Amino acid sequence: MIVNAFYNEKGVGDTLLVHLKDVEKTNNESKGNVTRIFDAETGETVAINIFEVSKKRQFDANGKVNLTEEDVAFINQELADNGFDFVVEADLSPKFVVGYVVSKEKHPNADKLNVCQVDLGDKTVQIVCGAPNVEAGQKVVVAKIGAVMPSGLIIKPSNLRGEDSFGMICAARELAIPDAPQEKGIMVLDDSYETGAAYPITF
Repeated sequence: MIVNAFYNEKGVGDTLLVHLKDVEKTNNESKGNVTRIFDAETGETVAINIFEVSKKRQFDANGKVNLTEEDVAFINQELADNGFDFVVEADLSPKFVVGYVVSKEKHPNADKLNVCQVDLGDKTVQIVCGAPNVEAGQKVVVAKIGAVMPSGLIIKPSNLRGEDSFGMICAARELAIPDAPQEKGIMVLDDSYETGAAYPITF
């Protein structure tokens, strides 16, 4: 399960916001200091808000929280203590990794897009990329499904002009790297980077 959590005491208050899934229509139920937001049609839990969270756990974040196994255990304990039987099972694998562009083909329905097959170490995924400098044989930074960009954008599966895309090949400026080039183009890594390894993100 892709789980993203956010904590911003000044902007939102002493509340841990846990995001699981986007849906159009939601309802919610509150018990104690926890509110569960769920799909109005299916009842599936899509988000959790834990209030007055600092009374039990400190989150040193001003936005995205880099969840640990201990954080997930805390969330599940709060759910149980407040009478919810829902359990969060989070995918804590790195969301920014080194990818290897295996192949690049022109998008059949868009002149400025390319359809790339990208090796992420444990699997190969298809990513549609509009960067003019993407080429087969490059090592690149890939934001996997569930990654949260510095802009707040959450990477999700998409379909661009008829071609599925499962991630994003990143430009330096999209990763908020200081003094990043502003011209359009992905960041190309040297061969010392290992395919599938986590790429260190500092934002």
